[in-house]
Amino acid sequence: MIGALLPAAVESVESFHDPVDLPALFPEEEALLAKAVDKRRREFTTVRACARTALGRLGHAPSPILPGQRGAPRWPTGVIGSMTHCEGYRAAAVAHARDVMTIGLDAEPHEPLPNAGVRALVTRPEEREQLARLAARQPGVCWDRLVFSAKESVYKAWFPLTGLWLDFEDAVVEVDPGAETFTARLLDPAPLLAATGNRLAGFSGRWRVRDGLIVTAIAVPATA
Repeated sequence: MIGALLPAAVESVESFHDPVDLPALFPEEEALLAKAVDKRRREFTTVRACARTALGRLGHAPSPILPGQRGAPRWPTGVIGSMTHCEGYRAAAVAHARDVMTIGLDAEPHEPLPNAGVRALVTRPEEREQLARLAARQPGVCWDRLVFSAKESVYKAWFPLTGLWLDFEDAVVEVDPGAETFTARLLDPAPLLAATGNRLAGFSGRWRVRDGLIVTAIAVPATA
């Protein structure tokens, strides 16, 4: 699913299940799971196996993938990337920094958000108006969850560039249901503009709904 949403410069690997025999972790990674439940161990291990396979395609030997600031993965020098996991899906995408400026991935179950309170927390009023229009046009898509996923991808693309928090209410996502794309307008684009030398003021991405999953992805070329 994820590879179809990303440009050729990005290497991606996905898995729809965890292997029965989980691959070994590096000691530094194993230390992070000292008190983890089995579910956490499986998703942590499988998504890193995906990431190491993708990194291998870029010519990088296996190495620990440890969380850095706010949990963002720390990639080898000269590499940018993103990882995501949800029930029944794990994926990682990486690229050379010379080719791609930033990547943001997110996967979610294709289910509505739990309730109106959560929807109000993660969407803005103008987005909720859009959700009503989209639901009338294509009721078979859980549009509120898709907007949530798009915002997760936006944050994952934003944070490595700016090092700053971005709340759900700080971006307005507009979905194109026909093209299966989305755009994110930042209410305050100044930090992103400053971080990218005025080259980037917002994000655009692609999405797909299939096999009970929603996947969203952003990949910004280094020449943007």
